Amino acid sequence: MLNLAGKVAIVTGAGSVGPGWGNGKATAVLLARQGASVFAIDIVPAAVEETLGIITGEGNTATAHVCDMLDSAAVEAAVAACLQRFGRIDILVNNVGGSAPGGPADMPEELWDRQIDFNLKTAFLGCKYVLPVMEAQGSGAVVNLSSVAGLRMGSARVHVAYSASKAGIIGFSKSVAMGYAKKGIRCNTVVPGLMHTPLVEHRLVRQLGANDAEALIAKRNASVPMGHMGTAWDIAHAVLYLVSDEARYVTGTEIIVDGGFTASGPV
Repeated sequence: MLNLAGKVAIVTGAGSVGPGWGNGKATAVLLARQGASVFAIDIVPAAVEETLGIITGEGNTATAHVCDMLDSAAVEAAVAACLQRFGRIDILVNNVGGSAPGGPADMPEELWDRQIDFNLKTAFLGCKYVLPVMEAQGSGAVVNLSSVAGLRMGSARVHVAYSASKAGIIGFSKSVAMGYAKKGIRCNTVVPGLMHTPLVEHRLVRQLGANDAEALIAKRNASVPMGHMGTAWDIAHAVLYLVSDEARYVTGTEIIVDGGFTASGPV
């Protein structure tokens, strides 16, 4: 079950912004544990080297590669490096992204552009250079990471660019899925809800102007119907299913991993 032996997986954003498990880090480690050879990409050398150390320390196979997923030439070179190292690419997990608050009137135009690029163009560039490889093989599985912010809007914290780009990921994934369905390539989306990853302490506490990380965490836990946030491992296991042969008839859809958050209605 969920055996990835013999498969090669590219995971972008495979490091973590702080101590603990981010979505990309957990995903890279889990895919390796299931037998995949992982080509781990991150823009921060120390972060991706840490992930590599965990994978190889467990006796599994991985290569670390530093790459800015907004740099088209660098992404193309990373894909070429993966092919040189492993000879094929069976799995692509586009995990790069992040949020910034703001509405249309107050958000600087350059921040809007950065958000759209960071959350949407990175997935486009990953697919741009990996899909031809998969098409030549006649098989492949792509998973793009979205967010419940692309599905459910609230008035307490407006982030128009993040919501637009993460909603765009869902449309992008469906379009890719339809374009490649007859070519043996599947494309799906994982939609994380409120997750307790290092981003909470590293970024959200500052963005929300909170002085008390514990209070912020308690508030986020309370807003989830199940009573707690998820972890990066919840995301990793959803990704694992979608890239596995057990999901061979699943394409053009989403798995929402949110503890019932989107089903609970508007804020």
